[in-house]
Amino acid sequence: MSATKQIHGTLLERADIAPMVTRYVIYAPDIARRRRPGQFVIVRLHEGAERIPLTIADADEERGTITLIVQEVGKSTAEMAHVLRVGDVFADVLGPLGMATHIERVGRVVGIGGGIGVAPLHPIMQGFKAAGNEVIGILGARTKDLMIMEEEMRRACDRVRIITDDGSYGSKGLVTDELATEIEEHGKPDLVVAIGPLVMMRAVANMTRDLDLKTLVSLNPIMVDGTGMCGGCRVTVGGQVKFVCVDGPEFDAHGVDFDELFRRQRFYVPQETQSYEAFKREHRHEPGECRLRRLIEANANR
Repeated sequence: MSATKQIHGTLLERADIAPMVTRYVIYAPDIARRRRPGQFVIVRLHEGAERIPLTIADADEERGTITLIVQEVGKSTAEMAHVLRVGDVFADVLGPLGMATHIERVGRVVGIGGGIGVAPLHPIMQGFKAAGNEVIGILGARTKDLMIMEEEMRRACDRVRIITDDGSYGSKGLVTDELATEIEEHGKPDLVVAIGPLVMMRAVANMTRDLDLKTLVSLNPIMVDGTGMCGGCRVTVGGQVKFVCVDGPEFDAHGVDFDELFRRQRFYVPQETQSYEAFKREHRHEPGECRLRRLIEANANR
C-alpha cells in the first residue's frame, strides 16, 4: 500500500520489545508533522472501545508515522496486544494533545526513565540534546528483560546510566541511587526530568526537593476526553487544581500532590481488574494468536 493511499490510523508495524510491552508504528502524518516532545495521543481501537491516552515515543515526518510503546496492563491494552494486527485501522487516533515540553538551553539535563516511562522520556531527551544541552539518561527497570529502548536512548543522550532492582543489568538499586551517584561524580545538573511509576517519581521529587534541584514529572492519570471537559484527569499542583490533558502532562515535581494522585489512581482498580480478567478468560490465546482474531477471520470468510 503506497503512502498516498494509507488511511490515517493504520497500523504499519508492531513488535514485542519486552515481556508485555509492544511497539506500534501508526500512519498518522498530520500528527507526525505537528507533534512536539511531551505530547500524547488518544487512541480507540474500534467503536465502543475505551479511549486510551498514550505518549508519542517517536515520530517520522517523512514516513508520516508515530511510534507508541504500550505495556499490557488492562483489558484495552491486552486487546491491542492480542487482537490488533498490521494493516488494521484504529477507530480513532487523536492528537497531538497536551502541552509540549518547554525546551531550551539550560546546561546539563538528567532524564530518569523507570520501566515504561523510558518511552515518553525519549523524545524529551531528543529535544534537549537538539537544543544544545548535555543530556544524561538514567534508565531503570526491575530486571534486564524489562529494560526498553536502550539503543534509542543512547542515541538521544550524551551518556546513559543503567540500573535494575535485582542487579541483573547495570548497577543494582533504584534510580534515586543512580541519580545520587551521578551528582556525586559530576555535580548537580540544571534540570531533572523523571517519568515512570508514581512511586518512582515521588521518590525522585523528594530527593531533588532537598537538593533544591528543578524537577519535572510527566503524569498519566485517568483520562477520558483529553480536552479538559470531563475533569477525570485533575491533579493538584502547588495547591491548585490542574487538568493533565490540557495543563500537562508535565508539572513541577515539587508541587504535585502525589498522595492525592495515588488515591485517585486506585478509584477504579477493582473494575479494571475485573474487566482484564474477563478478557483473558474469554480470549485465551497461544503466542501470536488470538481466539477473537480467529473468530473475526472465520466470519469474514463465510
